[in-house]
Amino acid sequence: MQTDNAAASVKGMLHYFKWAFIVTVIGLMLGAALGWQMTGTVGGMLAVFFICAVLAVLEISLSFDNAIVNANKLKDMTPKWQHRFLTWGIVIAVFGMRIVFPLLIVVIAAKIGPWQAMVLAASEPEEYARIMHDAHLPIAAFGGTFLMMVGLSFFFDHEKEVHWVRWLERRMQKYATIRGIEVAIALVMVLVFARFLEPAESQIFFKSAIWGLLTFLLVEVLGGLLDSSQEMMTAGAKGGIGAFLYLEVLDASFSFDGVIGAFALTQNLFVIAIGLGIGAMYVRSMTIMLVEKGTLTQYRFLEHGAFYAIIALSLIMFLQSFVHIPEVITGLGGAALIGVSLWSSIRWNRVFGVSEAH
Repeated sequence: MQTDNAAASVKGMLHYFKWAFIVTVIGLMLGAALGWQMTGTVGGMLAVFFICAVLAVLEISLSFDNAIVNANKLKDMTPKWQHRFLTWGIVIAVFGMRIVFPLLIVVIAAKIGPWQAMVLAASEPEEYARIMHDAHLPIAAFGGTFLMMVGLSFFFDHEKEVHWVRWLERRMQKYATIRGIEVAIALVMVLVFARFLEPAESQIFFKSAIWGLLTFLLVEVLGGLLDSSQEMMTAGAKGGIGAFLYLEVLDASFSFDGVIGAFALTQNLFVIAIGLGIGAMYVRSMTIMLVEKGTLTQYRFLEHGAFYAIIALSLIMFLQSFVHIPEVITGLGGAALIGVSLWSSIRWNRVFGVSEAH
């Protein structure tokens, strides 16, 4: 009986990852073909094939907490906007953040047109990678500040009822009624890290961090306004275009680290797009599974681990402004926090006799 249940559970899980598997096969075949076209050798073909696979794993490890946060937001969205995020959103995530975003950085940094940036990526990958590397400081400051605000906003919530690290989270909830406390903490962290940089770099870091903070606040305000107007038009619908916009900006912030880190493995934009695109499909599949199976409800501390991982990622992005931190450490650190929170959830369920079956 247990064997049958396990088989059914595995079959059900594979159902969610069907399209991710299909995209994996297609993506790896494209990677192999690109490797053959670039080198004309079997060794070169296998090398690009392997890099695509490693990039996919890198994206999954860095973005697992993204899937949990997406699921946390999606469960409150209307079915129509859930579907739109999981269809339109994945197109934006794959093509927008994995292709257009790196090109846009080069367009702004090198002050050239989009087509010239595309030609530069194809014909001079070393120069393209150099420009991307030089743009890492403002990206780290912007993305790190945005993600820090996301993490702090989860814990500084006076309506929050479930606590994982109780001694800390209860204190954070206690001070949640102080207006702007998350903003104050984020700004203090930005000022602390900016002091470790040279004056010119410190100015760039601080300016980019302020834009990251403003982007978070503007998305929150705009999302609230859009959803309020939608509620008036649709008789109480919630979690619409505002939540969609929030999730897209959140996905962009998560993608910064993966896109920049990918250049440590390859300087070819198209190889990066294939590898990270495969990983993005698994994040989408995990998001759907978490929402439909109610995993966040079954494992009460799982989203806590994800938001701790987000805060840790934001601090790592700040640290990367003046010291290199391997992407494997970033990915494993986030996965470890989520793993511990999952273990704590399972332990809590066993102690209080809560069933994990769904």
